[in-house]
Amino acid sequence: MPTGEPLEIRPLDTPPNAVAVVPGSKSYTNRALVTAALAEGTSVLRGALFSDDTLHMAGCLEGIGIGISRDEDRSQFEVSGCAGVIPRSGVELYAGNAGTVARFLPPLLAVGDGRFLLDGAPRMRERPLGSLLAALEELGADIVCVNADGALPIRVDAHGLEGGAIGLPGDTSSQFTSGLLLSAPYMRRGLDLAVTSTLVSRPYLDMTVDTMRRFGVEVSRPDPGRFVVPPGRYRGIDYEVEPDASAASYFFAAAALTGGRVEVPGLGGGSLQGDLRFVEILEAMGANVERGPGSTVVSGPPRGELDGVDVDMRDMSDVAQTLAVVAPFARTPTRIRGIGFVRGKESDRISATVTELRRLGIDADVEPEGMVIRPSEPHAGTVDTYDDHRMAMSFALLGLVVPGIRIADPGCCAKTFPRFFYELARLSESTPKTLD
Repeated sequence: MPTGEPLEIRPLDTPPNAVAVVPGSKSYTNRALVTAALAEGTSVLRGALFSDDTLHMAGCLEGIGIGISRDEDRSQFEVSGCAGVIPRSGVELYAGNAGTVARFLPPLLAVGDGRFLLDGAPRMRERPLGSLLAALEELGADIVCVNADGALPIRVDAHGLEGGAIGLPGDTSSQFTSGLLLSAPYMRRGLDLAVTSTLVSRPYLDMTVDTMRRFGVEVSRPDPGRFVVPPGRYRGIDYEVEPDASAASYFFAAAALTGGRVEVPGLGGGSLQGDLRFVEILEAMGANVERGPGSTVVSGPPRGELDGVDVDMRDMSDVAQTLAVVAPFARTPTRIRGIGFVRGKESDRISATVTELRRLGIDADVEPEGMVIRPSEPHAGTVDTYDDHRMAMSFALLGLVVPGIRIADPGCCAKTFPRFFYELARLSESTPKTLD
């Protein structure tokens, strides 16, 4: 994997014709790790992602006594479930900069018994947890914020959760709702959760419900903003993790930027991952998209024939930066809306993206809930990553068509896609080929 030194991206000599094999979904991997940990019996997670975020999750679960066997060569975790009885307490756990770990673990710890301390990286300490912690306290949890209200580090004095009916705002992070749902079967009365505000990143909740169902717990949804989970138990299963649609977006965007063709196997029309809808945006810009049951293919138009779009990305915010680096090459402006909440992600993704676009000579402005990017001719420069993996991966795409693009601290991609730059470089190899 690249070191922390700046990495210069080499422009492609010819448009790619590639099959890009991307790693397993981070979102599905971490959901499956939680459900497998709580389940009765042993689960095998195949095709799982091995990255900083998933290894932080596995490490925290091991810290509370869950048996996990790792086989990175086979992309596989084997998890010995605890049947809802957390084996070990009195431990300190570290979430790193992983939002799913920081948001999924507090409910899991609260349904246990004993004292736990959960902390994270400096940026994770700044990211909001307030509404999740308030909901847990309403459900009967005893939680102390050690430094600042509504933020890590937190101490959980656990004695199980009664559960019941609760309201939770959905406009900060869908991870709060997912975290409560994943542990809800182990609340004594289950959970009747109503989302009380606009819900962002809705597809991630569909993924949560799907994961719970596959592990044996059905979630009913009397209306789109309400989730009812009865008391129950997960069962250990063999679970196949599908490829990560957010990671795939970079290769789909590469096809659109270069006029090439890229196929991603394993991501077909039946996927629940909201970020796969990114290809619909590329299609609206002029790319050709082929959707099959087991793969998706994007072919870009000739250079200079992309059109700008005006799009609400609240349900696929993790690919907003990917669109932002395609947008300068369109013939008309692009407006990205509905993503004000991403200011609380690994970086302030609106301001960071616009700052770095401007650094490279691209005409872009911050808007209250997003950004606007106008047709531009980017020039060489070094992109600051803000320790944000999506900044590094998205801006690297510019280097495929613009000489002299350098990515500062490329190693931050280890958060979700440790081999990203190796796979990106393979786009320049002889075609056609498989990136494996």
